[in-house]
Amino acid sequence: MFRNKSVLITGGVIGALSVILTVFGNPANMGICVACFIRDIAGALGLHRAEVVQYLRPEIPGFILGAFIISVFAGEFRTRGGSAPLTRFFIGFFVMIGALVFLGCPLRMVLRLASGDLNALVGFLGFAVGIYAGLQWLKKGFSLGRSYKIEKGNGYILPLFAVALIIFALISPSFIFHSTKGPGSMSAPFILSLGVGLLVGILAQRSRICMAGGLRDVFLMKDFHLFSGFITIFAVALVFNFIFGNFRLGFTGQPIAHSDGLWNFLGMFLAGYGSVLLGGCPLRQCILAGEGDTDAAVTFLGMLLGAAFSHNFGLASSAEGVTAGGQVSVIIGIILLTGLAYLNIAKSFSSNKKRR
Repeated sequence: MFRNKSVLITGGVIGALSVILTVFGNPANMGICVACFIRDIAGALGLHRAEVVQYLRPEIPGFILGAFIISVFAGEFRTRGGSAPLTRFFIGFFVMIGALVFLGCPLRMVLRLASGDLNALVGFLGFAVGIYAGLQWLKKGFSLGRSYKIEKGNGYILPLFAVALIIFALISPSFIFHSTKGPGSMSAPFILSLGVGLLVGILAQRSRICMAGGLRDVFLMKDFHLFSGFITIFAVALVFNFIFGNFRLGFTGQPIAHSDGLWNFLGMFLAGYGSVLLGGCPLRQCILAGEGDTDAAVTFLGMLLGAAFSHNFGLASSAEGVTAGGQVSVIIGIILLTGLAYLNIAKSFSSNKKRR
């Protein structure tokens, strides 16, 4: 019973706090967005020079440290790795490209829908189809292999990186960039954002909430346990958006969004496809990295580089629409992930099939 309640509680808290963060200054419909916030961090570190999306957002290090702290206290911090890290890096890279063509991670997709942005409904359909497509490879025996226990110090690297990001944000050294206009200049107070990040990290670690995992379980086992958390995020965020007057139904004029249906669909198809192959959405990767999973940490670095690459080479979308480079990169990503899925079908499964 507690297991079910923890997912609902986590969803409710995320839904409420996401809207509250926008009320206190975060960009509209972007109270929490793992993809957008990683992109902003990449810009702040100088990995890309898009001046409107550069800010060391404390929510992301908060997710990682929240998961780290609670996993240590709960005795669940376990340093492990070795499950196809390079493959995970590249899948994370393309998950980020897909998300930035859509303009949001799976969590922001739900939050956009809760504010009335119908483009997010198109994105949700693409995400669901991407999850379903990835499941077909899982059924064929796709696997990135098992992880192994490794030296404990490896598990501390990403949490320490998160601490460094918070310190840089507080002391603001000259090598850190900060937008003076655009979404990167919009933020809730630092302490509030960090507190929300820590709380969400703690709750997400305990509940194992994951959008990709939720849809995977619905398709695979008709199990709505994890997915119920995202229904709760939607419902609570919807109520809070009505309370604060943030709800506006339609396709056009939505903040930090475009209305190109095909690429909203395909961008989130790529994000969903990659997430199910990875075993978790971008938020889940942050949580796993915080609890000692170095493969998830490598995936995080892949997403960070994917965000930088997207803006350095004009792949990310904007309110004006989708770039030609973004369109090409999504198609390349779908083809590449399909190839990686084929190459990682477990040999034992293939051998059994041949014997039949």
